[in-house]
Amino acid sequence: MTIAPLPSADARIQVGIGDRPLSTDVDVLVIGLGITGAGVALDAATRGLSVLAVDARDIAWGTSRFSSKLVHGGLRYLANGQIGVAHESAVERGILMQTTAPHLIRSLPMLIPLTPAVPRSHGLLARVGVAAGDLLRAAARTPASLLPRSRRIRSARVLDLAPIVKRSGLRGGVLSYDGQLEDDARLVVTMARTAVAYGADVRTRLRVKDATGTSAVLVDESGGEHPIRARAVISAAGVWAGDLDASITLRPSRGTHLVVRADRFPGVACAVMAPVPGHANRFVFALPQHDGTFYIGLTDEEVDTIPDVPEVPEADIDFLLEVINSALETPLTKDDVVGAYAGLRPLLDSDGSSADLSRRHAVLTSSSGLITIVGGKLTTYRQMAEDAVDAAVAAASLGATTCQTKNLPLLGATGDSAPASTHPRLARRFGTDASVVLAAAIDATGLGAEELLAPVAEGIPATLAEFVFAVTHEGATSVEDILDRRTRIGLIPADAAAARPAAQRALDLGRGNQA
Repeated sequence: MTIAPLPSADARIQVGIGDRPLSTDVDVLVIGLGITGAGVALDAATRGLSVLAVDARDIAWGTSRFSSKLVHGGLRYLANGQIGVAHESAVERGILMQTTAPHLIRSLPMLIPLTPAVPRSHGLLARVGVAAGDLLRAAARTPASLLPRSRRIRSARVLDLAPIVKRSGLRGGVLSYDGQLEDDARLVVTMARTAVAYGADVRTRLRVKDATGTSAVLVDESGGEHPIRARAVISAAGVWAGDLDASITLRPSRGTHLVVRADRFPGVACAVMAPVPGHANRFVFALPQHDGTFYIGLTDEEVDTIPDVPEVPEADIDFLLEVINSALETPLTKDDVVGAYAGLRPLLDSDGSSADLSRRHAVLTSSSGLITIVGGKLTTYRQMAEDAVDAAVAAASLGATTCQTKNLPLLGATGDSAPASTHPRLARRFGTDASVVLAAAIDATGLGAEELLAPVAEGIPATLAEFVFAVTHEGATSVEDILDRRTRIGLIPADAAAARPAAQRALDLGRGNQA
């Protein structure tokens, strides 16, 4: 059975109870709207099931907005002997880049400069490793035209790609390619809206309590309670999974990134990788971003507590700067760090350090029948969602088609290419839906395109049009929703302060225009 989606302009995320009836009797209730929960909602809806997906806070509140913005091919997992996870990662990367969201993911050159900080034996291992990555890519049937083959390059080419690399003792470099997301939170929001387009009821600001395999109570922000009946309940709560099923034990690890301005990496046209001392297959990355910044990450430190938003300790900043500086001619200092963020990986408890724990996911069922999907990583969310919905279909004998998402593009990923006149930022972040974003903003505000497409503040390329669309279609209800989870502006406190007036204006203009 083929299900026709709603027009993308009609796909709107709801906030709380809102003004639309709440789906209180559904085939599948999904708890959590990070990348996995949004993926579960889309998978279930495209199988013809009725779906209610909720989050206690906002879309992409937790780990999903704190990634490296990379779609990994699984090379590190191969080095750790996790062959199945590595192959799965390569396959899912190919699906994401070719079908699911080609408008949000692009090929990124990844350079390991062979500086004196890289022992010759480790340089050889790096070359062997990226060659194994080529085999993974080929086995996943991702064409070399999309992700070119790796190769050893000369010192002159290293300095062409990254003039900031340390020159003394440079022995060339190892160049490979991986996928880079425009924005991880943008992927999650687009996934959730695509689920809505296929019939899912997606709502934020609804906390779940008393969840079982067939029911739950939703609590809105005023304290009102709303009983829900479902034939299957799937928890995709990430690091908070244990709050819903006490039998689940996680060992979260913290991944920290720093944010620096791009002028500290002049002329750099690739990611720069520096080895973590004492490790042959762990690196710190400096990753270029389209907004004029670089992200430097990441750490892998076990944590004991799970805060709403993890703080970045000074020790993480010191570690990341020390490692990346081993590859740079002019070292970075703490004064160069204009922002920082950290996310918590929801790793299943097992022996070994958190850095060595398997990234394999698991589908677990509680004594009440509550299904939990946990573990894994952003790149493999689609397979995780498929496995979770398969478990729900089997457990509840749901009448559903087979999984459709291997061949299902997200909103903005299909149709003709955006015309040359389309605003480049909107085209990059919304694909062929760029015109929908602008039209919706014009309709909601009555403003002209020129004003809506101007930068919201000096040096900040975001536009008022996307801010307004966040309010009218993407469930944003606060300045923080817009700056932290619909864009990445909030990663730099100074930029967030500069963009705050525009975000508040978008809220004022967009309120009252949600259908």
